[in-house]
Amino acid sequence: MKKEALLHFSVLIIYFVLITLYKRWFDNPVYLLFWIGGIVGTLLPDFDHLIYSYISRPHDLTSQRARLMISSREVGKAADLLAITRYERSSPIFHTAFFQIFFAAFTFFVITSTGSLLGRGLVLAFLLHLTVDQTKDYLDTDSLDRWFYNLNVKPTTQTASFYLLINFLLLVFFGLFF
Repeated sequence: MKKEALLHFSVLIIYFVLITLYKRWFDNPVYLLFWIGGIVGTLLPDFDHLIYSYISRPHDLTSQRARLMISSREVGKAADLLAITRYERSSPIFHTAFFQIFFAAFTFFVITSTGSLLGRGLVLAFLLHLTVDQTKDYLDTDSLDRWFYNLNVKPTTQTASFYLLINFLLLVFFGLFF
């Protein structure tokens, strides 16, 4: 869990520093709201592991173990367990291509229709987290099949690479030009 958190926060810092420098958002403390939104947005996608444990599959052994650890105030151990067993969960809510496509459209809506720096940081970091998770899964398994399970699509290597490239380009576009 610590390695995954370090990965996500390292990428977040690099991405948000680039946006901050490009937009010259360092002369006013109100821009801290963007960073606060980024921190919250980086944490939110992992809540689908808890949703899975408490709502989707509460009778799975891993779900029961995680809930027991959380009720015993061993949240760190529960987070480690959920991170280690993430490939066991067959139907996550947030970690799917369908949700990511929906969320990219939602991100566009948020960054173009509101002036909220907190909201902008939150949706950009959330989308960044999903893209980093996809990239990590692709590098670990040479496949994005688990991301496309609910669309009944098995992306080829070329399709998966193209999909990841589009996601990174969207992040650059959303972050720098809006």
